[in-house]
Amino acid sequence: MTVAITGASGVAYGKRLLEILQESQVETYLIISEAAESVIAHELKMTKRELERLASYVYDVNDVSAPIVSGSFKTDGMIVIPCSMKTLAGIAQGYSENLILRAADVTLKEKRKLILVPRETPLSMVHLRNMLDLASQGVLVLPAMPAYYHQPKKLEDIVDFIVGKALDLLGVEHELFKRWSG
Repeated sequence: MTVAITGASGVAYGKRLLEILQESQVETYLIISEAAESVIAHELKMTKRELERLASYVYDVNDVSAPIVSGSFKTDGMIVIPCSMKTLAGIAQGYSENLILRAADVTLKEKRKLILVPRETPLSMVHLRNMLDLASQGVLVLPAMPAYYHQPKKLEDIVDFIVGKALDLLGVEHELFKRWSG
């Protein structure tokens, strides 16, 4: 599974996803954008290198010759968590200037699962149009909008809810939150 972490606020989602995928022994190919590096330091109080230890393989965002940019390199899909609006727009327009955008482009052309977890509010018409365009191409857009029916007690419960929804879309079993039972 290709995992990309961009410079949007909410890098805790990406970190938690990597932790669960590692525990579940899912092979991961991690790309961290340049903007995400400072967000990781600010929000997680950790270095990019520390976060990279949670991945099976790590690729530099400028390495456009990495194996994950080839359609012949098989992956289960890709998730961008969190996904900045800049990255979302680049994916929507096919602007493959870096490894994240190129890997997403390959994921789309190969008809593999692509999940974007945008973390922005409020949303402009441009953001909404880009999301609608991507959704019409089969991209799964999972905005970081937590629910409260599971009665979260701490911030980690809210992060786990969003990551749990992403894991559901990836087909990875988890018990991160209590499911709605009526």
